[in-house]
Amino acid sequence: MNLSVVGAGYVGLVSAACFSEFGATVTCIDRDQNRIELLNGGGIPIFEPGLEQLVSANMRAGRLTFSTGLAEAVAAADAVFIAVGTPTRRGDGYADLSHVHAAARGIAPALSGYTVIVTKSTVPVGTGREVGRLIRELRPDADFDICSNPEFLREGAAITDFMRPDRIVIGSETERSRQVMREIYRPLFLIETPILFTSLETSELIKYAANAFLATKITYINEMADLCERVGADVHDVARGIGLDGRIGAKFLHPGPGYGGSCFPKDTLALVRTARESASPLRIVETVIDINDRRKAGMAGRIRAACGGCLEGKTIAILGVTFKPNTDDMREAPSLSIIPALQADGARIRAYDPQGMREAGALLPGVEWCDDAYETMDGAEAVALLTEWNEFRGLDLERCRSLLAEPVMVDLRNIYNPDDMHAAGFRYSCVGRPGQEW
Repeated sequence: MNLSVVGAGYVGLVSAACFSEFGATVTCIDRDQNRIELLNGGGIPIFEPGLEQLVSANMRAGRLTFSTGLAEAVAAADAVFIAVGTPTRRGDGYADLSHVHAAARGIAPALSGYTVIVTKSTVPVGTGREVGRLIRELRPDADFDICSNPEFLREGAAITDFMRPDRIVIGSETERSRQVMREIYRPLFLIETPILFTSLETSELIKYAANAFLATKITYINEMADLCERVGADVHDVARGIGLDGRIGAKFLHPGPGYGGSCFPKDTLALVRTARESASPLRIVETVIDINDRRKAGMAGRIRAACGGCLEGKTIAILGVTFKPNTDDMREAPSLSIIPALQADGARIRAYDPQGMREAGALLPGVEWCDDAYETMDGAEAVALLTEWNEFRGLDLERCRSLLAEPVMVDLRNIYNPDDMHAAGFRYSCVGRPGQEW
């Protein structure tokens, strides 16, 4: 099976590497010459655990290549996956489909023989049909089918999610295209992965519906955490208590500073936009977006309160700036709201992140970047933990307290136990648990 993947970003690169691991011959195409040269030289433009090794192994095996030449790769392909970015369009919250449309226009003249064209990018309902219309307009003689195959990859666990998925969703309209897709995913039949074949529109909506539901779970437990603080309850026990109910489930019930990343913020916005245009507004999702935005903006207030209500002239140590651990992705990270708010209050910021500092440096001016967690705390009036990287879970608390000018920790990810922190001599603030000191 010969496959082409258009787009060497997060989804495209992971998909290309994993398809080649399945045994397919894969060409990953991107118009960014520098990115392709980096990949061909053995570099990886993103951080994702295990990806560098997977790419390297399949390049050595001759199953994975990278190129800027779209026409040649498409002409040889049995299936072409469109895996380009669909960021939020400025001004209206809709998904920007310009890259998807450009990919379709580039694919059309290169088609040779029967080809399945698959939208793997997250796209609004109706995009697959629009891609088909564009290609037919340019190549009325072409023999092709359109499929939708949304990705459900968690950053930091993308390879596992691809290799052992909960399900594969495929929107298609012909048995011929379904047979090609079955062959592509045949290695997953051995582990009895459920494959749901449905319509193009349904497949496109499933992706948005899933992400909006998960964003809602996160927002729900964050609001419960606020209530727990007021009434003296423990949000972790609440989460366990409701998560043990099989109808609810324990995942995505972890309180924190709000969701971020490349998917939830833009996908919830795009879904709301689609719903409004269809005269079927999604009030729950609209509320989730509003609550999450306000939560991220309000987290600086927790740090300010822990520092006595005034940050002017104080140094705050920040641990973690990416939106989650095991990624270098800064898109919509809570730190992008929290750190500027602290700076506006007169604080000096020293920060460290295991992978995100290169990208964050351009997004967070005025931050002093440090080489490790302990350097950030040297002389600081407080330390705030924003991202739950594993290396922050086992800090030497005695060393931390000796470095800090004031023994104040604001733990927005609830990594530590309040009793342990008090015993270690800290004034400790967390999210949704009793025993805090403000």
